[in-house]
Amino acid sequence: MNLGSPESTKVTDVRKYLNEFLMDERVIDIPWLFRALLIKGIIVPFRAPKSAEAYQTIWTEEGSPLIVNTLHLQKALQAKVEEPVEIAMRYGSPTPKSAFDALLKINPLLEEIIILPLYPHYAMSSYETGVEYAKKIHQKNKYPFKLHFIDPFYKDVDYLKSLSESIKPYVDSPYDHILFSYHGIPERHIRKSDTTGCHCLKIENCCEVDSPAHSTCYRHQVITTTKLVTKELQIPSEKYSISFQSRLGKGWLTPFTDIRLKELPGEGIKNLLIVCPAFVSDCLETLEEIAIRGKETFLEAGGESFQMIPCLNDHPLWIKAVAGYVSN
Repeated sequence: MNLGSPESTKVTDVRKYLNEFLMDERVIDIPWLFRALLIKGIIVPFRAPKSAEAYQTIWTEEGSPLIVNTLHLQKALQAKVEEPVEIAMRYGSPTPKSAFDALLKINPLLEEIIILPLYPHYAMSSYETGVEYAKKIHQKNKYPFKLHFIDPFYKDVDYLKSLSESIKPYVDSPYDHILFSYHGIPERHIRKSDTTGCHCLKIENCCEVDSPAHSTCYRHQVITTTKLVTKELQIPSEKYSISFQSRLGKGWLTPFTDIRLKELPGEGIKNLLIVCPAFVSDCLETLEEIAIRGKETFLEAGGESFQMIPCLNDHPLWIKAVAGYVSN
């Protein structure tokens, strides 16, 4: 189960997608009336045409890269497991209902569906909303089978191995710095997801101090992924850093990727690698925001070379890891 994509690059389709996405109370968590006024009255009318243009720069003959890459993942996984594999999106299509119906048609006696939300790290606006939406569709349609969800896999050995191996060819060549750019979220989401109510962003070095809150803390989990991958690849601490992209408004996790891309050349970093581990499939946020606009920002600021490392997509080790998740 992945995030989703517009049906096409037409402004009408992008507008429909953005309305569904941004009206999700776990994405923009303000009262419904204010959310509707903000989204439908201001953000979407302004953003839809710009987003449509952005999608046009990355759209393929097969369609949206996110959908295409997820379909490639499905095909590769199906070759490794006996159980039927379907894909679903949180927003847009294919929907969880269409996936559930397809699997039930294959096996009318179906007892359980295993759902893998394609998010390594827990966040209200990604993993949580996907899980809760699938549960809602399951309950609404009174399906006879059970649902089993795979937990966020940010520190899973097989995930880390596949991510490290996908990065390794790039760090084997000369470079100045590698930037781990994760999707940003508001700090208030970190606090809301804190199961203890008294840890995240409330105590000094909260991500370093053991706590049950870490099981749902996005910031702790992305830091953990970065530390484990750089340890595996033997990347010294001075040669990497973390940033957060795709911010919308104030109060989001810092530092911001777009700002860091402007600053890094002035710090003597001319040859940059950038990787986006919050995404397992290349999409608008990696292919357009980073590989196109991010590259322009860095080079205009005085950078000399910029290389975005592709997402896992259908990397063989990643397929092997996914097969392990659904088989165990």
